[in-house]
Amino acid sequence: MKIATNDLNCEHCFKKTCWRPGAGHSNMAAMEESFPRGGTRKTHKSEKAFQQSVEQDNLFDIATEEESTKRKKTQKGPAKTKKVKVETRESSKFVREKFEILNVESLCEGMRILGCVKEVNELELVISLPNGLQGCVQVTEICDAYTEKLNEQVAQEEPPQDLVSLPELFSPGMLVRCVVSSLDTTKWGKKNVMLSLNPKNVNRVLSAETLKPGMLLTGTVSSLEDHGYLVDIGVSGARAFLPLQKAQEYIRQKNKGARLKVGQYLNCLIEEVKGSGGVVTLSVGHSEVSAAIATEEQSWTLNSLLPGLVVKGQVQKVTPLGLTLKFLSFFSGLVDFMHLDPKRAGTYFSNQQVRACVLCVHPRTRAVRLSLRPVFLQPGRPLTRLLCQQLGAVLDDVPVQGFFGNAGATFKLKDGALAYARRNHLSNSKKTFKPEAFKPGNTHKCRIIDYSQMDELALLSLRTSIIEAQFLWYHDIKPGALVKGKVLTIKPHGMVVKIGKQIRGLVPTMHLADILIKNPEKKYHVGDEVKCRVLLCDPKAKKLMMTLKKTLVESKLPAITCYDDAKPGLQTHGFILRVKDYGCIVKFYNDVQGLVPRHELSAEYIPDPESVFYTGQVVKVVVLNCEPSKERMLLSFRLLSDPKQECEGQSQKKKKAVSAGQLVDVKVLEKTKDGLKVAVLPHNTPGFLPTAHLSDHVTNGPLLYHWLQTGDTLHRVLCLSASEERVLLCRKPALVSAVEGGQNPKSFSEIHPGMLLIGFVKNIKDYGVFVQFPSGLSGLAPKAILSDKFVTSTSDHFVEGQTVVAKVTNVDEEKQRMLLSLRLSDCTLGDLATTSLLLLSQCLEERQGVRSLMSNRDSVLIQTLAEMTPGMALDLEVQEVLEDGSVLFSEGPVPGLVLRASKYHRAGQELEPGQKKKAVILNVDMLKLEVHVSLCHDLVNRKAKKLKKGNDLQAIVQHLEESFAVASLVETGHLAAFSLTSHLNDTFRFDSEKLQVGQGVSLTLQTTEPGVTGLLLAVEGPAAKRTMRQTRKDSETVDEDEEVDPALVIGTVKKHTLSIGDMVTGTVKSIKPTHVVVTLEDGIIGCIHASHILDDVPVGTSPTAKLKVGKKVTARVIGGRDMKTFKFLPISHPRFIRTIPELSVRPSELKEDGHTALNTHSVSPLEKIKQYQAGQTVTCFLKKYNMVKKWLEVEIAPDVRGRIPLLLTSLSFKVLKHPDKKFQIGQALKATVVGPADSSKAFLSLSLIGPHKLKKGEVAMGRVVKVTPKEGLTVSFPFGRVGRVSMFHVSDSYSETCLEDFTPQQIVRCYVLSAASPVLTLSLRSSRTNPETKSKITDPEINSIKDLEEGQLLRGFVKSVQPSGVLVGLGPSVTGLAQHPHVSQHNQSKNTPYDRHLPEGKLLTAKVLRLNHQESLVELSLLPDATGKQDARSAPLRQPPPKREGRETEAVERNHEGKAKEKQQQKQKEKRTGKGQEGAQPPSKDKKEPQKPQAKKLGKRPHPESSSEQEIGSKKQKKAVLSEEDDSGVEVYYREGEEEAEEMSMLPKEKLTRPAEAPRLQLSSGFVWDVGLDTLTPALPPHGESSDSEEDEKPEQATQKKKSKKERELEKQKAEKELSRLEEALMDPGRQPESAEDFDRLVLSSPSSSLLWLQYMAFHLQATEIEKARAVAERALKTISFREEQEKLNVWVALLNLENMYGSQESLTKVFERAVQYNEPLKVFLHLADIYTKSEKFQEAGELYNRMLKRFRQEKAVWVKYGAFLLRRGKAEASHHVMQRALECLPKKEHVDVIAKFAQLEFQLGDAERARAIFESTLSIYPKRTDVWSVYIDMIIKHGSQKEARDIFERVIHLSLAPKRMKFFFKRYLDYEKQHGSEKDVQAVKAKALEYVEAKSAMVD
Repeated sequence: MKIATNDLNCEHCFKKTCWRPGAGHSNMAAMEESFPRGGTRKTHKSEKAFQQSVEQDNLFDIATEEESTKRKKTQKGPAKTKKVKVETRESSKFVREKFEILNVESLCEGMRILGCVKEVNELELVISLPNGLQGCVQVTEICDAYTEKLNEQVAQEEPPQDLVSLPELFSPGMLVRCVVSSLDTTKWGKKNVMLSLNPKNVNRVLSAETLKPGMLLTGTVSSLEDHGYLVDIGVSGARAFLPLQKAQEYIRQKNKGARLKVGQYLNCLIEEVKGSGGVVTLSVGHSEVSAAIATEEQSWTLNSLLPGLVVKGQVQKVTPLGLTLKFLSFFSGLVDFMHLDPKRAGTYFSNQQVRACVLCVHPRTRAVRLSLRPVFLQPGRPLTRLLCQQLGAVLDDVPVQGFFGNAGATFKLKDGALAYARRNHLSNSKKTFKPEAFKPGNTHKCRIIDYSQMDELALLSLRTSIIEAQFLWYHDIKPGALVKGKVLTIKPHGMVVKIGKQIRGLVPTMHLADILIKNPEKKYHVGDEVKCRVLLCDPKAKKLMMTLKKTLVESKLPAITCYDDAKPGLQTHGFILRVKDYGCIVKFYNDVQGLVPRHELSAEYIPDPESVFYTGQVVKVVVLNCEPSKERMLLSFRLLSDPKQECEGQSQKKKKAVSAGQLVDVKVLEKTKDGLKVAVLPHNTPGFLPTAHLSDHVTNGPLLYHWLQTGDTLHRVLCLSASEERVLLCRKPALVSAVEGGQNPKSFSEIHPGMLLIGFVKNIKDYGVFVQFPSGLSGLAPKAILSDKFVTSTSDHFVEGQTVVAKVTNVDEEKQRMLLSLRLSDCTLGDLATTSLLLLSQCLEERQGVRSLMSNRDSVLIQTLAEMTPGMALDLEVQEVLEDGSVLFSEGPVPGLVLRASKYHRAGQELEPGQKKKAVILNVDMLKLEVHVSLCHDLVNRKAKKLKKGNDLQAIVQHLEESFAVASLVETGHLAAFSLTSHLNDTFRFDSEKLQVGQGVSLTLQTTEPGVTGLLLAVEGPAAKRTMRQTRKDSETVDEDEEVDPALVIGTVKKHTLSIGDMVTGTVKSIKPTHVVVTLEDGIIGCIHASHILDDVPVGTSPTAKLKVGKKVTARVIGGRDMKTFKFLPISHPRFIRTIPELSVRPSELKEDGHTALNTHSVSPLEKIKQYQAGQTVTCFLKKYNMVKKWLEVEIAPDVRGRIPLLLTSLSFKVLKHPDKKFQIGQALKATVVGPADSSKAFLSLSLIGPHKLKKGEVAMGRVVKVTPKEGLTVSFPFGRVGRVSMFHVSDSYSETCLEDFTPQQIVRCYVLSAASPVLTLSLRSSRTNPETKSKITDPEINSIKDLEEGQLLRGFVKSVQPSGVLVGLGPSVTGLAQHPHVSQHNQSKNTPYDRHLPEGKLLTAKVLRLNHQESLVELSLLPDATGKQDARSAPLRQPPPKREGRETEAVERNHEGKAKEKQQQKQKEKRTGKGQEGAQPPSKDKKEPQKPQAKKLGKRPHPESSSEQEIGSKKQKKAVLSEEDDSGVEVYYREGEEEAEEMSMLPKEKLTRPAEAPRLQLSSGFVWDVGLDTLTPALPPHGESSDSEEDEKPEQATQKKKSKKERELEKQKAEKELSRLEEALMDPGRQPESAEDFDRLVLSSPSSSLLWLQYMAFHLQATEIEKARAVAERALKTISFREEQEKLNVWVALLNLENMYGSQESLTKVFERAVQYNEPLKVFLHLADIYTKSEKFQEAGELYNRMLKRFRQEKAVWVKYGAFLLRRGKAEASHHVMQRALECLPKKEHVDVIAKFAQLEFQLGDAERARAIFESTLSIYPKRTDVWSVYIDMIIKHGSQKEARDIFERVIHLSLAPKRMKFFFKRYLDYEKQHGSEKDVQAVKAKALEYVEAKSAMVD
């Protein structure tokens, strides 16, 4: 009976809930009267008051003026009967009950409800339900067909081919119809809502007979048929079929082109019902489904009503808690406050017509809940806002918006959004809950705990435990963090720990303790509190891994959670993941792991790591190196040792018989893998001599190791360290010499910065090199100061065991550390040439020692090889000619003897087996036992010519070893060896610096006889004198102007029937700078030149930009180009049908009879340019800027090309420096024809600065080609004209160093003074070149004597000192004479001439005393009284210049020694001052080209008066005797033929004044090498001085043959000048790189500049060296710092471009995959898409965009770029669909931006009208989006008319916006009118602004 009563109550409740609002049903009212259900509960006053306040609360601003009036009228109405009052009280109660929101208790099994997919996992779906509820769908509850597939997978243990995972079938945001399958209660008291999507459960309420067309059902694909799909709609007796054509739109738009899969969830519309519902035809079209509405004709009942149906309804009642609706004529339902339309909240009224969506239907009470939210009113459309950005955030002072009794409360967040907190989350417990605390306006502290997608509300909690919780969700937990939790369960695979309410983590078995425990349940119990450290946290997968290892949990060391945290030297704790033979892999946090190599496991050798270490072991490690980009880390277990132990160890070593630093003899006992086991004599103490320590030369170590035998004795071996186990020895001569010389500090206290020490490389790391010294001390040479060259990898520069010289840069005695520099510039030991010779001598001496070891062997082969030396001639017989061109010779009488000649040394001879040949030995390979020989004629037939020591000779490299090279002298054919290194540290060479066989070098001979080695010894001269081996003829490269557009080549295969004059239509295919490619009918390709697009081309515009890709054009055929000859053929030509049609779209040519044809009958290109006359103005189009040739390449017409030299582009230095910034590719330029520049290529020469006439008075730009000291400049102009600038015309103010500011190739602005002679006379004076500046003229022009006046003060340059006085140059052709009485006040005699005080070129002030116009004589005075300047003789003395005429006999008669002194002293003086120029007067036949200034290069600041020294140059000029003041009696040696830096040597006086250098290693003659060759010369002095050996040997011969000596002198001077010119060219900052060496220098100075690397790649690509360009790119990626992400990305993009143009699809894909790994993937994808688009690979671009849309669907940039791509290709409809897809996939907050972007694209590339419509639609919804208004205004201004612009401005200034924003729009309006309108319009805008301000002020008042 009790049960029946409850059922009755439920039924009555249902009636009151669902039917009461329908007041028209009298039977229902009568039923209520007949069956009253008891009285009302007595209510307390306080509760009444609170209920009234709740009811009056206006949550959604309902209280409008109209409604308040209605309330007043209601109050004034007649009094109701008592029955009505009772009913009112009851209704208020039922309103609260009826509008209670859903909770778990109100759900029941079988309840149909609409949900949204929140999360998609592999085995379940998490569904968001209305009112903040949540449920779960198991994988078996999708559909029967999908479950069958799963069962097949389990049975076969292999997934069927057509089975896809849940993440592929469902995506977050998808709306689904569910049915509650079960409500489970967990053991913790929480209810789990289990749902089902199976159509059989959802649509069980339907039958086949009830199915009607237009019904919207949900179903799943059950199978794929030939013509469509079978869909499971769950209705028994009905088979549903989806035809393939009906599914195409859905597949294309929603399914991204893929076929539907079994189990795929669909919203289906019934289109046709046959056989009483037996067969149903479905449709899934987006438009039909989204417009589907449930109607009365479909016969829906409350029993069959399904969630998700959209119905039309009528508002019946409006309450603060929601609405009641009437729908489908006689059904009623309710809408709670969460599901009102937010934009229409507060505006609902009774009888209002609305559209609503059914949310849920209760199976027993038949209660229907609906939603008015717009997102639910379009079925099939997914929800877009899926996340809350502030999830987990704690918010303070959040105000209450409304309180809803048992439902909970709403709050208003700072951004205006509503949030909701359930009743049980408003307080910590029911007892502490106080309803009065939640009055509207009250503020509370809360935390966002979740987000309800169905309600679009953030869910809050006010519970203190939740607010204070350390972790709320998985994403709050970071790896390495310490967390506390409770043990939930203990399982075999680990222990589950509960961290928070929602978070559970796993502690694997290995991490339960520091050691592996077998029974964890004995240590841990369920409920125990534990403290863990997080190993890994993956919020997406809800995966949390933790550790309980005590060492890790309590570790105070920094934790490594990413590879960037791992800095070298960092110590931390980790655990061993795996133990391998090669070392241990140690793991840290967040899956970061590193390798401890075997040699870093311990200080002692560990043969078997697995026996020492175990998996899971906690270890302390130190980071050695880390490469975050590669995710590689190198670790070590060897931590820093205790210094005390080191001291004790050192004290014990002293007690040993063999001590460190001692020289001993050793006997070889045994050979091991790494070196020799030896016995130290005389006590036979065991020792070890590593292979690397056998020699200073890296290559000689293995050689000596190979040939040393057991029992051999080695002398003078150094003991490096002595321990109990063994003695470590070293045989490096450099280290032995250093120890013997006392250069071996024993402690850090003896070392100070600046010291030079010799040691060896102990260890090589990525960050630097560790160097150890003989005493055992070691230091670090960081990577930055490892070399003067850029260091990419330290291992490229040094190897372990290598001997090095190190300079101490920093010492830390406390930490026992020091920093070292290994740079050559810091570690040079004396003269590099001397060091180079000594290194070579020692290397060859050691190899000779190896020969003696070989000669002691019994083998005939080895003894024969030991006797063979380079240079030995052999008669050989050819055995075989190999495929690579090399030759093998027969072994002869010695079995096993291998004699080989390479292809180069075959010397091009045709050889056959058995042929006899004479050959010369180049080298004997003593490891491979091979002999390298040469058949070169010059080597076989050596010339008998006496060689002289010190001679500079040309040689050709014949053979290369690692440390030295063998070359043959060009003159004689002798073989000479020279060292490839000039220093112990000089071991690295860039590829461009490496020598090659066949290359020419300059050698200075050091020995004249071969000696026992068979080779002469030599030193290589400057690298600049190297010549490249000529492997092929230098042919001209293909002219760049002949480049052909690939798009044009494609079309050549098709014939056409077009003729000149035909009108054609086509579509623009691609746009190039100077032409447009058009696709005509039948696939024919045509071309429109830029000159044939517009009739009048505005200068500066690009005509090709007027056409868009995909645009339809109508054109006229004006010619046809032959692709083979690039000529335009006449129509009568037989090949015309194979030509590319040349088209024109000029309006004038499109008219009938208005067209012209190209001059196709011209055969010679010269005839085509005859129509252009010099001075004619033409319009041309820039094609490109040629960096090498320095000109602009332009096209005037399709068949006429031109060049504009850079100097004729502008008179502005700024433009000439960066022409690419001024001139854009494709730009139209107005140019003047100057003349045909190149008749063979038929190019017009053009100018942008008018006619290039170079007449008197013209200003032009020129290039300096030569700087002549004390004379002036030589300047070249385009087309071969040359001019000269006198030093008097360089500036308006004279200066002694005025010419030093000019360098060759420098651009200067010149004024033509005279053009009478072929050589122009020029001036650089600012008063001439820029007269408008009115610059101050300090020194006026003196061109003739007429420009002078008596008494005038002026400045001039000393020309010479004559017996009659001093000649002073006043102008280019005016010279004055100051007689001796007018030179100085001091008495002078013949013994002290003025030339010591007045050197040539000195600037003086003089006064004109007298003028003789007839004889053109000017008499001057230099006296202080006349000039007001200092007396000439009071100036400090300088070095004397060479003696002049009258001293010749004296000079000849001087002995040779004096001459040598004078000569060398003079040269040293020239080197010091940086000058070596010849005198300017008097002229001589033997005048030579002057040497360039060297003062800056040598780093010396020149003396103010030292810029006019002369060099011996004419026949009459001879060497002068040193004066007594300067002759210190010390000879200064000088050796020629070396580099400039090596030539420089200091005078003794300078040595005394040099600043004190830091202490350095002092060795009297370099190293004391263990060398015994008699042919070696004594070591040279440290600074590189040497005598002129040729003159010292034969002084008499030099005196007799004066002429030949002068000729030699002239040759040397010319060589020096040429070298100087080359060096200055290299120093020029504006110099463009022209070779690989130039680029190597540039990238060395700026290694992280991607621009330089890209130019380097382009350099190789111009020479079609693709592989080299790839190598440069790879080198750049390794070199550029990892911090320079953008620079690296630039190189990746360039490499992608390269592979796209020159590589295969496979190579491009590989590069792309690598680029994605190392860069931000999105950027790389976008760049590749641009590359595909630009190269017209549209299909590949489209496929790539589709990949991007899958991978980056949340990135709006991808959607916008794809839309632009489609619009450019003319696919407007596809672009529109892309925008719709973007709106479906992107968050709602991005929608406005995306719509605005697409509208902009429509303006720019598509339909302007559609763009306006999009903007108008957007602004109608979002009228206050000022950013959208601003973009709209920009587009209208750019693409619309002035009227449209003013209309939109008028609209926007009448919006109701904030004053600040209104000010912005008024200002824009004003600016627009100022630019485009009249003064009246401007005033009108100002008046409107004033009106707005006044209106605002009035409102405030």
